[in-house]
Amino acid sequence: MNDTSGATAEGGAAVSAGALAGVRVVDLSRVLAGPLCTQILADHGAQVVKVEPPAGDDTRRLGPPFAESGDAAYFQALNRGKRSIALDLTLANERETLLGLLRDADVLVENFLPGTMERWGLGYEQALAERFPRLVYCSITGFGDDGPLGGLPGYDAVLQAMCGLMSVNGTPDSGPTRLGVPVVDHLTGYTALAGILMALVARQRTGRGQRVETTLFDTALSLLVPHASNWFHSGKAPALTGSAHPNIAPYDQFEARDGPMFLGILNNAQFARFCRVIGREGLAGDVRFVSNASRVENSPDLRKEIETSLREFGRERLCAELMAAGIAAGPVNTVPQALDQAHAAHRGMVVRSGAYRGLGVPIRLSATPGAVGHAPPALSAHEKEIRGELE
Repeated sequence: MNDTSGATAEGGAAVSAGALAGVRVVDLSRVLAGPLCTQILADHGAQVVKVEPPAGDDTRRLGPPFAESGDAAYFQALNRGKRSIALDLTLANERETLLGLLRDADVLVENFLPGTMERWGLGYEQALAERFPRLVYCSITGFGDDGPLGGLPGYDAVLQAMCGLMSVNGTPDSGPTRLGVPVVDHLTGYTALAGILMALVARQRTGRGQRVETTLFDTALSLLVPHASNWFHSGKAPALTGSAHPNIAPYDQFEARDGPMFLGILNNAQFARFCRVIGREGLAGDVRFVSNASRVENSPDLRKEIETSLREFGRERLCAELMAAGIAAGPVNTVPQALDQAHAAHRGMVVRSGAYRGLGVPIRLSATPGAVGHAPPALSAHEKEIRGELE
């Protein structure tokens, strides 16, 4: 593992020369998409104040497992580099404290149900746009605030179900299956990040902030590549694909002698090289497999031929030989195996800072690199410090 940590200043705020140094963010969001977005902003130098309800972000309790701090490991994954203050925004005096934070803020991120901020007199068009004209206001919701589903609550797995993702994930035996990671929440966090950064660039030109809206619904539908396009052009509803690709073969999981591996081949040259590596040169000239289209049409036959051959090979050595030949292949690793890869350490994607352990910074900038900030804060750990800054 790499020992990688961002420098910290007295009081716990991260010191960074990152691309977003000097950008001030007020984070009202909870759970995953919003906190992930603001953590990335913090990783790249933004000063993020996490405003939590008196009971704290729900994610603090989504365990076991729990970290040494007492907070759930889930919370630890999404809130490093931030300072925390607890505010009860149902109270007028606490809303005044929030308005004080917004005086110097560049960005506000919230993921309340639509209408919540308006009930508190804090809606963007209602109050904040005029009072804080340079503020970039990012709203993350399940479905938006209007339309047939407007204003309704949304969670990752429900959106996976509603937006067709589960219908193509799984096998005939398993039936439709939720993806094992909260992919809709995760991508929504990155979508919000992209919107915020675009709004900040536009502000340099116009001098004014704007509202950024992202929804889990829109994000989930945007993930339907290539399945939506396949449907538009064929009229055939995409089906459960297991580990296979609907448009490419062989692009699937196969069993080697000592365990599963994944093989990805996109063109005829790669397929011919693969056949040479496994000692089956004749497969490349087989009329059933001479093109990607024919390989897709005859994928059951192709699978039988490949799996018969792969039983003779250990997966680690075979994958190494295939990659050296320009063919994408890799063992199907467990999470511990994935994090223990030498390349994960080389890339700094497993980090340790004191008792904190987490994933590294996936966005690399050559001149203004990001850095992992201090460990996720205890609830309202910086209240005295933050209130003092408002005086």
